[in-house]
Amino acid sequence: MMPAGGGEARGQALATLEVIMHGMLTEPRVAGWIEGASEQPLDPWQSANLREMARSYRQATCMPADLVERQRLATSRCEQAWRRYRAENNWQAMAPLLQEVVTLAREEAAVRADASGLSRYDALLDTYEPGMTCARLDPLFGDLKAFLPGLLDEVLARQAAGPLLTPEGSFSIEEQRQLGLEIMRTLGFDFEHGRLDVSHHPFCGGVPSDVRITTRYRNDEFLAALMGVIHETGHALYEQGLPANWRQQPVGQALSMAMHESQSLLMEMQACRSRDFLHYLTPHLQKAFAAADPASPAWQEDNLHRLFTRVKRGYIRVDADEVSYPLHVILRYELERDLMEGRMEVTEIPEAWDQRMQQYLGLSTAGNYTDGCLQDVHWPAGLFGYFPTYTLGAMTAAQLFATARTDIPELPRQLAGGNFCALLGWLRDKVHGQGKLLDYDGLMTRATGSPLQARYFRDHLQQRYLDAR
Repeated sequence: MMPAGGGEARGQALATLEVIMHGMLTEPRVAGWIEGASEQPLDPWQSANLREMARSYRQATCMPADLVERQRLATSRCEQAWRRYRAENNWQAMAPLLQEVVTLAREEAAVRADASGLSRYDALLDTYEPGMTCARLDPLFGDLKAFLPGLLDEVLARQAAGPLLTPEGSFSIEEQRQLGLEIMRTLGFDFEHGRLDVSHHPFCGGVPSDVRITTRYRNDEFLAALMGVIHETGHALYEQGLPANWRQQPVGQALSMAMHESQSLLMEMQACRSRDFLHYLTPHLQKAFAAADPASPAWQEDNLHRLFTRVKRGYIRVDADEVSYPLHVILRYELERDLMEGRMEVTEIPEAWDQRMQQYLGLSTAGNYTDGCLQDVHWPAGLFGYFPTYTLGAMTAAQLFATARTDIPELPRQLAGGNFCALLGWLRDKVHGQGKLLDYDGLMTRATGSPLQARYFRDHLQQRYLDAR
């Protein structure tokens, strides 16, 4: 809701707050408190809580306060400018502002690397995904790069041979809003502690006792808004399910960015684009919209399933399907890693972006900065190391959902009836209620029997898009 002219004052306010918070966390007495607590008899939750406190302290004390302030001011300026220059396709005006952000991010990376012993990019990645490194990411992403381009070609050929009818009509915002609220209830969202609103881009925010999610609407189609609601509801369910006794403590927070993304993708991609759930959803869609003709072929379950699982090559990451999406992420990961390690400069971004888009997705972004290297807010906002968590989340979601299906034999039938109770209960036990008690590998091993593996995601895509009839 902030007007365009409010960005500078907001940036100054946030910079001031971050410096104050940084000063409180890095106060010398904190180190003594942590050391003293470590000598006390602690139960597993207390030990994990202290571990997270110590991690936060280490992450903060290595950063000079003036760097924290300079970064906040630079990213605020760059993010506000990005809104304008992306719309204008103006890379030349954007590049100097982005250069300032990259320079400061490299400074942060060097500081964190010196303090942790990690590489510069790994040190940034660790702030979003603790314990994750390029040495672990590269084999996981390498596995995806080896099979996704071929899979994409095969799926596109398969889908081109089958008919797809696009439901047409004017879908009012109120019709879409009511449908979204109904599906949120179906998934298990607690409206006593949260709500749905509208924003420029869907997001989930707030605190566990007051979780706010948003979506955006278009009158000419309903799928994007509905999937946005389902995706953000997955995030919200995680927040609402965090351990109540520890919500004001570090151990009571969500485990990591990838785990958070896994909860949104598990609901959106794994559960709610499945044939099982489409059996439940179809009559609700037919009933929700005045434009829907229940007798029309476009509104039948088989056609709607084809609509919900349509794959296509595209420029825009946020609009990508689950087959092509990881290639968008891998492109960004490779570029930002090279930027932070000093192997690439800001001026080289457009050409490198275009080369990888052609290599991975068969599309050129030459001269098209709006749909190319200016499409994301992450780099203007200084979020280097964030992008990999999206695909790590997709892989995690596939592994968790495959295990849930094994543990809950009736799950397909339940989803076909719109019953998410067992699935949500499983997630509450295995993920949500665990907070940060375990690290990522520990949680995944306890929940699924093994650390993260690429094969679950690969098998999911193969089964949904090629094996299923």
